Amino acid sequence: MPLSASFSSTLGAAHDAAAAQHYPQPALYVVATPIGNLADVTLRAVHVLQLADAVACEDTRHTQALLRAYGIDKPPGSLLAVHQHNEADAAQSVLQRLRQGQRVAYASDAGTPAVSDPGARLAAAVREAGFRVVPLPGPSSVTTLLSAAGAVDDNGAFVFAGFLPAKAGERERAVGALAAEPRAVVLLEAPHRIEALARALQVLGARKLTVGRELTKQFEEVATLPCTGFTQWLGESPQRGRGEFALLLHPDPAAGQGNPDAERVLTLLLAELPLKTAVKLAAEITGTSRNTLYGRALQLRSGDSERGNAEEDAPQ
Repeated sequence: MPLSASFSSTLGAAHDAAAAQHYPQPALYVVATPIGNLADVTLRAVHVLQLADAVACEDTRHTQALLRAYGIDKPPGSLLAVHQHNEADAAQSVLQRLRQGQRVAYASDAGTPAVSDPGARLAAAVREAGFRVVPLPGPSSVTTLLSAAGAVDDNGAFVFAGFLPAKAGERERAVGALAAEPRAVVLLEAPHRIEALARALQVLGARKLTVGRELTKQFEEVATLPCTGFTQWLGESPQRGRGEFALLLHPDPAAGQGNPDAERVLTLLLAELPLKTAVKLAAEITGTSRNTLYGRALQLRSGDSERGNAEEDAPQ
């Protein structure tokens, strides 16, 4: 990607705004990059990417194109691949450069590194070796969605759950645990798994869900709907199954209200009945939220299964 005419003045502006700050060396600079809209880059990020002796990145081709869009041209060999599958080993290459007194920037493909992207192991290795890690804040799909959803209270409490498990059974148990979580929960999902996640979330009933699709991009969509309506929303347009997703499960204070009697009733019913039937009856008997009971039932069943496996594996 050649220098974009839209960013022809970016390097000069970045230098004027950020060059006065001290940039120690050696150091690892963790750089947040746009999640879709190139204009969301910070001036300090552009300055550091230009200043760095090397740029470690999740995908060298992607980052090379990003750099060129801002008019940054790095010499051959200065881009280092550090991704999910080689992060531990590739960290040694970064450490070697740091020992030579270099500044190394790290950028994942989009957003803030080490938030559901590689970077955490690299930062840990650098710190353990005694070198400085300098964070450069910037774009994040998590905070972008939170700012638009209007769902977090004055305390700002939320849970970042990231990507739920890919396997159906594990994903179902994870959703069951979310049913008992009273705080807002941020989830991320890829397009090829979004329909499966939508089906799994249906058990949360009318609990509100804010869906962010293609955030910051031309066809961005942000919609708030009940969990039961997510599958239908996806099906209303072929485009809605495409792109990257960030989702916010709204707070449900009732989910955190424990009821010892409800748990006792649920446990007794689970011993005799299928899970959904036990949950339905326990909700009717105790007046406790069915979503809360469903989540607890999945946890109880999972615990029983693990204990059973442990007993089978125990020496005789």
